[in-house]
Amino acid sequence: MKQIDNIDKKEYTEVVAVWEASVRATHNFLKEEDIEYFKPLILNTYLDAVELKCIRNSENKIIGFLGVADHNLEMLFIHPDHRGKHIGKALLNFAIEELKVTKVDVNEQNEQAVGFYEHFGFKTVNRSVVDGTGKPYPILHMELKG
Repeated sequence: MKQIDNIDKKEYTEVVAVWEASVRATHNFLKEEDIEYFKPLILNTYLDAVELKCIRNSENKIIGFLGVADHNLEMLFIHPDHRGKHIGKALLNFAIEELKVTKVDVNEQNEQAVGFYEHFGFKTVNRSVVDGTGKPYPILHMELKG
């Protein structure tokens, strides 16, 4: 199993860089202004609102991370250079087994993410027409079943 590590607040800019690279590789439905809108929110608000864990490469750089609050997986992002290497799987398994995650909200247009969570037993239980900031990006509310 890959080593799961804590994230220090001084590493937040590195975390945001992983977030941005991941979003640019997977969220092709977002506009540039949306990415720029979310970046400071991630850095200054969202990261402090969750329990953060990461996986690092051999140079101790963060290559994937997650954030959990109230048994909800709030964020899971993998640097695009490291996708397909079971980093997301390792982080999600840790979140389920150790952090007792049972829920995740995912952009409906991020079909790869929807399929990833379905593969792990998450089922859509509800849908919101807009995201948490009121932007027109539908969100699927998924829960771990069985």
